[in-house]
Amino acid sequence: MENKERDLRVERTKESIKNSFLELMKEKEFEKITVKDITTRARINRGTFYIHYLDKYDLMKQMQEKVIEEMTQAVRNNILDIANKKDTMTHPINGVIAVFKYVETNEKIFSAMLGQQGDLSSQSTIKDFMWKKFFNEHSDLLFDENESLVPKNILIAYISSAHLGVIQQWLNSGMKKSPEKMAKILFKISIEGPFAAAGLKKELFEELLKDE
Repeated sequence: MENKERDLRVERTKESIKNSFLELMKEKEFEKITVKDITTRARINRGTFYIHYLDKYDLMKQMQEKVIEEMTQAVRNNILDIANKKDTMTHPINGVIAVFKYVETNEKIFSAMLGQQGDLSSQSTIKDFMWKKFFNEHSDLLFDENESLVPKNILIAYISSAHLGVIQQWLNSGMKKSPEKMAKILFKISIEGPFAAAGLKKELFEELLKDE
């Protein structure tokens, strides 16, 4: 019983630290936040903070690792759920829907991490996750090397950055569209191409598309 109560106190303390950190990131840039800012907001002493984290960078890293772990599980659960319903195939869009749903559920932390006050490492972490989960791990299913018009690594970098940008825009606009709608929009842009999705006339760019 004593150990359980101690564990609960530790979890409450860490949750208080995390929430205080997220609140501060809405108010000032990550680089300008100090450990003193965090401990003052959380109403704990600095010694208590250092029991759990080395510094603010370690705090951010642990938060990022937890997000990636949970987001990976969310994608995996979504795919398993579809497979258990014996669908004929698991469409890649279902994994993207799972990511949008996870972001929606954890809007507070994503707004802080990917907002204007966030640090660049968070953006890189999320982009690396998308690169790994949706492209590197399933590249054989998604890409035909013989049909590719551009180098695959450049294409994946472009798509990963675009996906991250869409998630950020969705967060900044108040997440008015559903995760399912956002996933469909994202796939339409990815499949049709941004120019076609924007309604721009392809013939205007035909000269640029010709191989040298």
